[in-house]
Amino acid sequence: NVFLFQSSLHVFVCLLGLVVLCHSQCFFEELEVKDPNNPPKGCVDKDGELHDFDSAWVRDCMDCSCTSEGLSCCTKIPDANTVDVPEECELVVNEKACSVKVVMKSDNEKECSPV
Repeated sequence: NVFLFQSSLHVFVCLLGLVVLCHSQCFFEELEVKDPNNPPKGCVDKDGELHDFDSAWVRDCMDCSCTSEGLSCCTKIPDANTVDVPEECELVVNEKACSVKVVMKSDNEKECSPV
């Protein structure tokens, strides 16, 4: 029974991950070429930091990457309105760890089991 619960929980967590990926909020900033004689060497993030082409990084719970097309970022934390959570459960966000978990409303120490 414990093995079945752990297996079911593992499947649930994997499915939650897919839901998160499907509902991630993303943005794309096209690369601007201001001077064709001096093309950009990478992407500049919101903090003014230059990132080389074909690089990836995580900052403020955002997965970002830079290509010759531009800067692309997606949040690692889903919006509570985009994740299907059973009525007796709630989504808890940990912004320091950039993670989420689904827990029982009655006892937030207990993770919800899959339906």
